[in-house]
Amino acid sequence: MLEVNKINVFYGDAQALWDVTFKVNKGEIVTIVGANGAGKSTTLKTIGGVLRPRPGEITFLGKRIDALPAHKTVEEGIAHIMEGRRLFPYMTVQENLELGAYNPKAWMKRKETLEWVHELFPILKERKDQLAGTLSGGEQQMLAIGRGLMSMPKLLMLDEPSLGLAPKLVMQVFDIVKKINEEGVTILLVEQNVQHALTLADRGYVLETGRIVMEGTGEELLKNPHVKKAYLGI
Repeated sequence: MLEVNKINVFYGDAQALWDVTFKVNKGEIVTIVGANGAGKSTTLKTIGGVLRPRPGEITFLGKRIDALPAHKTVEEGIAHIMEGRRLFPYMTVQENLELGAYNPKAWMKRKETLEWVHELFPILKERKDQLAGTLSGGEQQMLAIGRGLMSMPKLLMLDEPSLGLAPKLVMQVFDIVKKINEEGVTILLVEQNVQHALTLADRGYVLETGRIVMEGTGEELLKNPHVKKAYLGI
């Protein structure tokens, strides 16, 4: 579904990614793990059209997308849930969700999609008239994911969905990610919670200082001595 081929990404003159290459197959959960500053968020922003690789290629469903602006990548079927949720705090839960369906194809089916989002997150239906900024951290994360799903994505990219959440809510968010995947949405997950991410993932990549240094199934990486020492404290 997604092929990232030797992308190099810069912030001004400072290089953040070096020849990053990986793929995501249809129906998979793929995770990219690594420390703070490794380039995980930069990778997602580049796929989503916020940043440009120079050089490098990104192909989605057989089409080059590395020159597309962010709103066009959404229309192609990619939703990017950024770190920090990025909600509109003074708009209601319902208004935030409806904004997720702004592209014409999604707007036509927004009622059906909204019903699905409400099934996944019943609390969002209960709080539909509440201002997004007054929700708890866990509820805000659910709203951010729900807003992304309103665009009817084929690929959902999640950047640190467990960040700042209580342990009980972390497990709830990962359960929801698994359920979304089971309902046909391919997942690309960036996460510092390496244990949970690799347990959930079909495959994973380890990103260190802007370079992919390791790849394998989630189970293989969990057993890898370097991963155990560097990320799991074992």
